[in-house]
Amino acid sequence: MTRPRRDPRAERAAIQVAAGPRPRFDRSARAAGGRPRRDPRPERAGQRVPGASRPRYDLSQVVPAQALRGEVAVAAEARQPAAAKILVVEDPAFLVAVVPDAAGGRLSPHDRQVLGAARVLAGREGGILVVSVGPCEACGPAGADRHLALGEVGTDPDERAARVAAALAVASPRHVLFPESLDGGDLARRVAVRMGVPLFDNAEVVAAGGLVRPARGRRVEQRAAPGLLASVAPDAVADYAGPPREARPLAHDLPPAAEPASTILSVARIPADPATVPLSLAEFVASAGNGIRDLDTFRQLVAALHATPGASRVLCDAGLMPRHTQVGASGTVLAATCYFALGISGAPQHLQGVAGCEHVVAVNTDLHAAMIERAGLAIVQDAQAVMPALLRLLAREKQEAGEGS
Repeated sequence: MTRPRRDPRAERAAIQVAAGPRPRFDRSARAAGGRPRRDPRPERAGQRVPGASRPRYDLSQVVPAQALRGEVAVAAEARQPAAAKILVVEDPAFLVAVVPDAAGGRLSPHDRQVLGAARVLAGREGGILVVSVGPCEACGPAGADRHLALGEVGTDPDERAARVAAALAVASPRHVLFPESLDGGDLARRVAVRMGVPLFDNAEVVAAGGLVRPARGRRVEQRAAPGLLASVAPDAVADYAGPPREARPLAHDLPPAAEPASTILSVARIPADPATVPLSLAEFVASAGNGIRDLDTFRQLVAALHATPGASRVLCDAGLMPRHTQVGASGTVLAATCYFALGISGAPQHLQGVAGCEHVVAVNTDLHAAMIERAGLAIVQDAQAVMPALLRLLAREKQEAGEGS
C-alpha cells in the first residue's frame, strides 16, 4: 500500500497570505497531510514571569502550541495526576500498634519511621493500629489501617501511660512500637512498668525474624525475637512507601481511668532559648546568605520569629557571621522542622545540610536558584525588601494580639 505523494508547491500555496506586496506565509497553519509548525514566540511569551526588571522565564510552564492557537482547551483537572487508590484491610489477622508522639496532632518524621517498622512486622496479613493521645493527622498515607484516638489527656505522664495501657489491653495487639524519643521513650518505659512486660528499647534493625540494638558502647549487638513492647531508634527504618491506607477510626469504650497515685504535682515544658540552641538540635532555623546586606535587620527578624540564626559559608568565610552558625555539609547538617533561607542561592554543600528539613521557605531574586527549587514555599523577591515587611507584619500581629487580650 502506497501513500500519496506530497506536492510542496500546493502546500506552500495553501499557507500563503494574500495581503501584502511581498509573498508571506502562515507557518502555523496546518498543511494538507502534514502537521502544524511550532511558533516558539508565543510559547516563550507564555513562560515569561511578569514584573521582573530583566526578562525571566519559568521553564517549568510547558505551553502547548495547540492551546496557544485556541484549537485545544485542556481542562486543569485532566492534567492532575489520578488519585491513589486507598488500600483497605477488612479483617487483619493481627494488629501491630504504634503509639506516636504526634506533637501538635501531626506525625513527626520519627513517627513515620516507626510506622514503616510496624509495616515490616505486620507483613501482608497484619494491620497497623495507631493509638494516639489526642488528634493525629495523615495516618492513612503514613501506613495506618486503624486509628484509635484516646482524646486529650493532661500533662501528667502517669495518666497518659494509664490511658495507653488500657487501650492496648482492649485492642490486644501482637506488637506495640514506640519512637525512641524524649516523650516516646519515657511513655514506653512507663507503659512497660504498668503492664509488667519487658521493653526492647532503641531497636536499630526491625525485621519479622528479630530486633537488633547496639550495646556496650556499640561494641556488640543484642538480638531478640519481636516481643510485645519495643521502641525504634530514629533514622533506623525507612518510612512507609506504599499506597495510602484507610486509617479507619475505631470507637473505643475504655473504662474510666482511676486517679493515678502519682507524686508529680505539675508538668510543664520549658522551651530553650532559640538564640543559644545548637543548630543540630534547632527546630526552626533562619539563615542569611550573600543576598543579605543588612545583618542588623536580619538579627531583628530572627529574634521576632523566635528562630535559631544560621548562615551560608560565604558569610562565615567573610567573618560576618560566627562559624558555628554555618549550615551545610562543611558546617552543620540540620534536622529542623522548618528552614527559612534568606538570600541563599543554594550551593550543593548547603543543600546537603538542609536535606533533612521537613519544610523549606526560600527568598531569592533568582527564580531558577537551586534553593528556590528545593523550597516548598518560595518568594521571588529581594530579601532586603522582604525582611522589613515581615517585621511590620509580626509587629502588627503582636499589637492585635495584645489588644484582643
